[in-house]
Amino acid sequence: MPVSFIITVVITAISLLIMSKLPLGIQIDSPLKALISGFVIGVFNAIAQLVPGWLTLPFKVLTLGLFSFIVSVIIFGLSAWLIKGFRLKWGIWSAILGAALLAFLNSVLEYVLTTILKLG
Repeated sequence: MPVSFIITVVITAISLLIMSKLPLGIQIDSPLKALISGFVIGVFNAIAQLVPGWLTLPFKVLTLGLFSFIVSVIIFGLSAWLIKGFRLKWGIWSAILGAALLAFLNSVLEYVLTTILKLG
């Protein structure tokens, strides 16, 4: 397993733990459940990236560019559905908020981590 994937899983787990403390309807029972959820989300994202870009182009045009976000919402909801201890209190609304905030928090945490590693 590549180190970058493991780092992404840990960053996603931290993001999920942060999101579970916010009033978004996202509930994570423990840090272990967050790690498992981060792994599942990472695997689903890796599978989604295997689809060639030319194959998804019609969907991107039809959804006015929101196709990637829709896929992220589906992955977020599917992960919560599969993992006991990861719940979406408000269903699709929690999945939409969660997918958007997960992308933002992962970007911020990844930037902070790479900045720290470059300084050290």
